[in-house]
Amino acid sequence: MRRYEYDDEDPYVIIEKRSAGVGSFLLGVAIGAGVALLGAPQSGARTRREIQRGAHRARRAAEGLAGDVKERVADTFVQARGQVEHRIDTARQAIELKKVQVSRAMEAGRAAAQQARDDLERRISETKAAYNAGVEVARTGAAVPPAPGLETDESQNG
Repeated sequence: MRRYEYDDEDPYVIIEKRSAGVGSFLLGVAIGAGVALLGAPQSGARTRREIQRGAHRARRAAEGLAGDVKERVADTFVQARGQVEHRIDTARQAIELKKVQVSRAMEAGRAAAQQARDDLERRISETKAAYNAGVEVARTGAAVPPAPGLETDESQNG
């Protein structure tokens, strides 16, 4: 492990890392152009013209850069909007499909419940009829004649 020692009396430089923005770049261009023009041995009128030209060039460069940034932001927005709309459409389609599936399942359940109810009612009426026939036989002591079309072995032999 290295150990660094610093002498408090010696000056030192601290460098911070951070990304420079477009504004910093343009400010640097403008300052550089101004210093270059001011340091040149020219007349005041000519220096002012050069400063104006430099300012106009910097302005055009900034406008061009701003236009590029605006286009990129607009393109990104359009792409993001398209993706969101696509996802919303996909979600709507999935919801519609689920609604159809649930509706079909409910209809199938209703049909199955109705069929079960009909079967139960038929069985109950058959059971009631058999019960009532048994009660009638018990009361009269006579056998109930078979239903038409149903013949027993005794009726065929006799």
